[in-house]
Amino acid sequence: MTWAPPTAYHQLHKPFTAFLSPCKTPALHLLISCSSTESCNRDNKGHYHSPSRSRQSLQKIKKNHSLQPKWLNQKHRGDSFVEWVKEKKQSDPTDILQQDGDWSKEQFWDFIRFLRESSRTSEILQAFDLWKDVEKSRINEENYVKIISLLFEDGLTDAAILALKQVESHGIRPSLEMYNVVIHGFARAGRFEDAVFYLEEMMNAGLRPDTETYDGLIQSYGKYGMYDEMGRCLREMESSGCLPDYVTYNLLIREFAKAGLLNKMESTYSALLAKRMDLQNSTLVAMLEAYANFGILDKMEKVFRRVLNSKAYLKDDLIRSLARVYIEKLMFSRLEDLGLDLSSRTGSTDLVWCLRLLSHACTMSKKGMYFIIQEMESSEVPWNVTTANIMALAYLKMKDFTHLEILLSELPSRYVKPDIVTVGVLFDAIMSGFRGNPVKRLWTKTGFFDDTVEMNTDALVLIAFGKGKFLKDFEEMYPLFEAKTRNGTWTYRHLIDSVRTWFVGG
Repeated sequence: MTWAPPTAYHQLHKPFTAFLSPCKTPALHLLISCSSTESCNRDNKGHYHSPSRSRQSLQKIKKNHSLQPKWLNQKHRGDSFVEWVKEKKQSDPTDILQQDGDWSKEQFWDFIRFLRESSRTSEILQAFDLWKDVEKSRINEENYVKIISLLFEDGLTDAAILALKQVESHGIRPSLEMYNVVIHGFARAGRFEDAVFYLEEMMNAGLRPDTETYDGLIQSYGKYGMYDEMGRCLREMESSGCLPDYVTYNLLIREFAKAGLLNKMESTYSALLAKRMDLQNSTLVAMLEAYANFGILDKMEKVFRRVLNSKAYLKDDLIRSLARVYIEKLMFSRLEDLGLDLSSRTGSTDLVWCLRLLSHACTMSKKGMYFIIQEMESSEVPWNVTTANIMALAYLKMKDFTHLEILLSELPSRYVKPDIVTVGVLFDAIMSGFRGNPVKRLWTKTGFFDDTVEMNTDALVLIAFGKGKFLKDFEEMYPLFEAKTRNGTWTYRHLIDSVRTWFVGG
């Protein structure tokens, strides 16, 4: 990890940011300038135009319909359809399909996948129009549901509307599944007026929304921070006779947890328990993260016990959030407990060793640190820079310069490359009376000071020990440099000279 500006590298958690406001949309009929590809088609800029070229190409495709696909004859290119298509990556879909005559269902969807992977999603609808018109049986709801869903996923809302109008022009009555795709597509894009329009259209067509319909809306309302609308949607769901199921309640709990709305989260959780519904693992993790972010220790630990007894996956950043709570409350012994609990699930990872070593380093226990290091070595676990810096910071805090010199001097032999935190420890120690010349000579000999500045120490270490004077001085100095200097490549020698010049007056 290359060193980043100090205002960023030491931050473990980003603050909760406000959700985006939904965008306003014009009246729906203004979004649609044509009703089907019979009257318009897309050009390569995403605009719609006269279909004359497509009709001419279609006639050629139909003429070649009985021909064997050309990719089967390209033995020197390999037998893969996708490989053959990739060779045509700069070609228009019309030209590719015209050359090949026709494609099977599997080949067509392979081609659509290729367009998406090649950032050519604007050509999806054009390709589908050509392929379906070769064989009219392809004009069916299943294919349209897939196409409309893909268009919404790729942000091509206007093309999705056009495809929906094609469905109507072909006399296909949209099903609940198709309406759900459309409603959710608009909602994910923040176009809630359009989502509600199609919800009402669906109901007027005699189709009743199901839990999936409402769940998609609730999730999108949560995405945009529209929590009042979430509650309104839930009430409408219940009044329509569509009772929320366990998926709905779990979704609500997760969204409230992400937003930090603990009262709403807990009341919804109580309702779920009262209805004897299952709590999903992802919901349990979301609750744990919410309690950790607010530092609510007792509830955090209670939920953590449940997580340990489940198969829920815990990300490292969430584990660091739990550790941060213990550090801030000076409950350092709990760090080792946390590490041991995690090791029973994941084995002894780098983060587990970090937690256990920090537990003893924060209490200045040399014996405890020695015990953990011995356990690491008996398990043949090599040191990393986090291991070294935890011990170095502890020795610095104890002013045990003898052990500090031994530690810093043996890093090269242990194949541990120091980072900016290690350099900070060295120069903070020198300012406190440590004779650091032997260490500096050794590091100079290895060429370390000419390396690019990096920050590879686990963020928990700085949370536990804080930043020393060297790092604080650099943070104060850094913003005052010109942008060209700040954004250039920094070596450790450049870093050290800059700090000295700025604060020592060299």
